[in-house]
Amino acid sequence: MHVVFIEPRFPANQKLFVRALAEIGATITAIGEGSKESLDDDLKRWLMHYEPVKNVTDDGAVLQAVRFIQSKKHIDRLEATIEAHIMPTARVREAAGIPGTSVLTAHLCRDKPAMKDALRAGGVPCARSIGASKVPEVRAFVEEVGYPVILKPRAAAGASGAVRVDSDAELEAALKGFGEASIAVEEFIEGHEGFYDTLTIGGRVAHDFVSHYYPNVLEAMRTRWISPQFIATNRLDAVAAYDELKVLGKRVIELLGLETSATHMEWFYGPKGLKFSEIGCRPPGVRAWDLYNVGNDMDLYREWAIAICTGRTSQRASRRLSAGIIALRPDRDGRIAGYEGLEAIGRKYGGYIIDAHTPPEGTPTQPVEAGYMANAWLRMKHESYDTLRGMLDEVGQTVKVRAR
Repeated sequence: MHVVFIEPRFPANQKLFVRALAEIGATITAIGEGSKESLDDDLKRWLMHYEPVKNVTDDGAVLQAVRFIQSKKHIDRLEATIEAHIMPTARVREAAGIPGTSVLTAHLCRDKPAMKDALRAGGVPCARSIGASKVPEVRAFVEEVGYPVILKPRAAAGASGAVRVDSDAELEAALKGFGEASIAVEEFIEGHEGFYDTLTIGGRVAHDFVSHYYPNVLEAMRTRWISPQFIATNRLDAVAAYDELKVLGKRVIELLGLETSATHMEWFYGPKGLKFSEIGCRPPGVRAWDLYNVGNDMDLYREWAIAICTGRTSQRASRRLSAGIIALRPDRDGRIAGYEGLEAIGRKYGGYIIDAHTPPEGTPTQPVEAGYMANAWLRMKHESYDTLRGMLDEVGQTVKVRAR
């Protein structure tokens, strides 16, 4: 099996997909934006060939690289795992006659209004939404559904670029910020937010996982003093409340035409019941698979590689542990000056800490909206979901990241 993988170098866990393919005996070629000299020793050992391009989201450049590779060796799969790479890779895959996620599926997982139209038509509950390029269309939608509403780029990932609007004045200001671009406008859904992730083979769920956000993403990515967290639960098969989520998740896979792929599905649960939000035909971000591996005594990267190459899996999720991450934000922008409370947490919970990232003194800080792993973070595990949540809350209350 010859697999071509898009951009194996960044982010850091990209090479884990390549490692997994190598371990199961696949022949691997990669296409990326760096030089061959930029590859580390592991990638040089695992890859049969590396083909550099200026931009992996440039369909023409990637297709030219794929055509060159095909002239040397048949390509069985062309794979990408980063949101921005999914659509261009699908177009190249289709142009080059390589099986995998279709352009239609990639479009439905990228264009938010089209995605929600398809889901609602198939009976999957979603927030009311439109795609709009004209201000009167937006105003008419807001008049119909009422405030608050969410405005975001049509192809945004997660909360990236999203704006909550609560008044006419805020709406006008937000619309000026988007300019002439077509945007997604959505009804604001009150409730708790989480995500449902799968590894799907031929449209069938082979592995599935659920994680919960505390607090919801939009608030977490806009509020400095919050130390946001998400926790992968080990109660997915034991709590009946997840049954509806699993049933609707399977329906999403069917409606969007997902075949053999990782998936990432955001959802809300509140006064209006269960509502699905964003859907991705890719693994989740923030290295959530690392948490699933710890909690389930498995190697999901390897499972993905086996699924891609053989159409099966080799392990079962143990559901033994819950595992979570908490982001630790600097108290201001600048440079890291030090940490408070880390030693106390280490003494009390050392056996439950998976790992931590604490940039050294002098490291430039990253803005709050850069995400959960942009600055310091800590990951933990425990047999009890509720106990783990309490431990992560204590970390957030105890550990302080000082900047100057």
